[in-house]
Amino acid sequence: MVAPDDRCYCHLMSVRGGHTGGRVVLRPGLGFNGVKVFSATMFADRDQLGEKVTSWIAANSHVAVTEIAVTQSSDAAFHCIAITVFYREPKR
Repeated sequence: MVAPDDRCYCHLMSVRGGHTGGRVVLRPGLGFNGVKVFSATMFADRDQLGEKVTSWIAANSHVAVTEIAVTQSSDAAFHCIAITVFYREPKR
């Protein structure tokens, strides 16, 4: 991953309709050709979600992560967290 600098930016999305989220763009201008979605609704799974993302990024060091989006949605009974990783995989 690229170290954060002035080329990175973060955008926090507003709360609307039970959905909140935000995103971090790590490589502006570099398009993506792959997406990996991590999601969880159970508390224990949500608690480990960041570690799962970190492990996946470490195991896939050949890809360039371009953006990460975090979204949360809720209803009366459940809270779902999703972390979406956009990446650029080199041509084979």
